[in-house]
Amino acid sequence: QVQLVESGGGLVQAGGSLRLSCAASGGTFSRYAMGWFRQAPGKERDFVGYISWSGSTYNADSVKGRFTISRDNAKKTVYLQMNSLKPEDTAVYYCAVSTVTATTPAAYGYWGQGTQVTVSS
Repeated sequence: QVQLVESGGGLVQAGGSLRLSCAASGGTFSRYAMGWFRQAPGKERDFVGYISWSGSTYNADSVKGRFTISRDNAKKTVYLQMNSLKPEDTAVYYCAVSTVTATTPAAYGYWGQGTQVTVSS
């Protein structure tokens, strides 16, 4: 059983930055791939990016060059650094755990509760 808790969301103006954190407990964190997803009202949950157990990352085209994922295995925490935020980035952001690197929500077995990010224009 893995528990995930996201934090760091909030309200920011367009062009600003936020850093989300996702703290894990239970399981063997260093062996997991960690993914970030987001869901805007009335829309499906979209892939944002992932980081493998070894630290390799992959981001969705919509956030490439603006968002960066990192992890600290000693702290059992994964981060999503978001720069140059746009109003269309407004969503609830979720972190999730998988045993493989994947872009589909179905591949992830445990999810956090989500944190709201709102970008004003």
